[in-house]
Amino acid sequence: MFTELNSILNASPDSFTQGEFILVTDRQSDASFLIHHFLCFYLRARCKVLFLGLVQSLNHYSSVSQRLGVSLAQAKDKGQLIFLEGLKDSLSVLIPQEGSKASEAMDFLRDPAAGLRSLYQFVRSRLSGAADGDGGEEWGPPVLLVDDVSVLLSLGVSAGAVLDFSHYCRATVCSRLKVRVRRRFIVSDQSGVLPVNSEHLQGNVVMLTRCDGEEQEDEGDDEGPENLLKGLTHQCSIALHVQGLPTGFCRDIHGQVEVCWRQKQTDGQCTPSKLFQYKVHDKGASFFARGTSSAVL
Repeated sequence: MFTELNSILNASPDSFTQGEFILVTDRQSDASFLIHHFLCFYLRARCKVLFLGLVQSLNHYSSVSQRLGVSLAQAKDKGQLIFLEGLKDSLSVLIPQEGSKASEAMDFLRDPAAGLRSLYQFVRSRLSGAADGDGGEEWGPPVLLVDDVSVLLSLGVSAGAVLDFSHYCRATVCSRLKVRVRRRFIVSDQSGVLPVNSEHLQGNVVMLTRCDGEEQEDEGDDEGPENLLKGLTHQCSIALHVQGLPTGFCRDIHGQVEVCWRQKQTDGQCTPSKLFQYKVHDKGASFFARGTSSAVL
């Protein structure tokens, strides 16, 4: 857990804003360290965490979290952490084994064009009654983490379906009022309207998406990663854009993070974005205001 980043975001495990959709992006860099941070942060905050790990195994996240002082095994045993191991569950769908049950959450792999109905229903069912833990233990607000949502594009899911998925996850997890959401890709009853009782949720969503190469328009490609990034940026309340240094490789500084607050303040003004340089250590990361590091001016 990175105390300097907590200070930038004005958050701590004892006090943080609920109802946020935090988007983490990277370009020519690796923003995975921020996913590890938010995972450890919300577990220490005693939140009920649902982690959709679509690119790495549970052992990978466990080894990194262990260095940050958090045990994922203990969190799972207590019922605080629910982990969907996308790599493993995908095999149960694509290469079914006799006597084994395929993961319903990954049903979209059978027909990616059908959208992410099964994955959303998995999220909704696991986070309903999220405050109730095993052994009568109570947890704080629920948190959905996704690493990384852009991999769904390479699996044949359209960018529109991914944006629908993120929109309804945000409406379900981040809202505190009872809402009735019209479904574009999730049909639950004859009226096509699914009542979502999120009265006791008001949790947070953290998603990572990646864009390879230089920033450019997806010419004539509505399903490309750039358009997915634009759509997710429009939905989020905070965006953390991780990039390499414009000056090139530096041994002492690994890259820069632009923090953008997209929610307006009480006076109707938007908080200006801020740019920080960072260096990842074995057990954490350091953040510098641009120009304050002796390594890069």
